[in-house]
Amino acid sequence: MKIKTLAFTLGVAVALSAPWQQSYAADENAGEHTTPTAMEKTFIKKAAQGGMTEVALGKLAAEKGGSDAVKDFGNQMVKDHTEISDNLKEVAAKLNVTVPTELNAKHQAMVDKFSKLSGAEFDNAYVPAMVKDHKEDISEFEHADHTVKNADLKKFIEDSTSVMKDHLQKIEKFDQAKG
Repeated sequence: MKIKTLAFTLGVAVALSAPWQQSYAADENAGEHTTPTAMEKTFIKKAAQGGMTEVALGKLAAEKGGSDAVKDFGNQMVKDHTEISDNLKEVAAKLNVTVPTELNAKHQAMVDKFSKLSGAEFDNAYVPAMVKDHKEDISEFEHADHTVKNADLKKFIEDSTSVMKDHLQKIEKFDQAKG
């Protein structure tokens, strides 16, 4: 009889603890938001377009820039924005969001415009465009950082923003030197 009572008591204890364990597990995972919002999807796609554009323009800067400083900056843009794009792809995959693989018409037109320039003419167009672009991107990323819920996407935004701020400081020096 004692064994039946013990077994019954253990069964009741396990049954009563199960809902608490499920509730606790749900609370533990609450910050992991895995279904992206429409805003998060839009941000990811826009960030992907921007990253691909930065890589394409960086390649052009390395090839067609007039100064070694612009060429070096272009190479850094290719390296850093390729890494940022790879990180974005990882986050997007976790959220089941497909990132674009080709530039849209707007971004392709910008790359086409710069591909026709070289030397000092390239530098004079590229440097102020990069200052403007990085200021806009930093602003958009900081805004997104306050609105996204997914922890991986937030980390991506924070890490990328610090890299873009570094780029902005460097390119602003070029812009000030020529002005």
